[in-house]
Amino acid sequence: MTDAQGFEALASLSSNPETAAPAEPKIDAQGRAYATGKRKNAIARVWIKPGKGQITINGRDQEVYFARPVLRMMIAQPLEVTDRLGQFDVVVTVEGSGLSGQAGAIRHGLSKALTHYEPGLRPVLKPHGFLTRDSRVVERKKYGKAKARRSFQFSKR
Repeated sequence: MTDAQGFEALASLSSNPETAAPAEPKIDAQGRAYATGKRKNAIARVWIKPGKGQITINGRDQEVYFARPVLRMMIAQPLEVTDRLGQFDVVVTVEGSGLSGQAGAIRHGLSKALTHYEPGLRPVLKPHGFLTRDSRVVERKKYGKAKARRSFQFSKR
């Protein structure tokens, strides 16, 4: 095998994302796409299927579960960016962390579920950072400190 043949073989292996065919959708027998989203200590299991835009979180409507509009807006971001608002019914079970971490986990899981349902949406969601797991977690407390980094108040006496 000559160097030119080896180079051509190597070039054919590397695929250009623009020319590569989109991956197959991952849809179950009920017509749903599933994904898991994580943020801080929250884990969200997200199922999406075509519908009227109903979002259910732990058996409750999103307005009841997330009273703060900022958190509801955060969840809807992937649907707004992809122009799919009102096209999918979303069912979520989420546990762990607080409301903010749970909203971030749902956004992450919803973005992944959208790419499983429609692989062509990946280039739209990726630049906004919705497919990247935010790995920041709370730093552990150290001995001799009041918190992770805060020292006790110094006194001369």
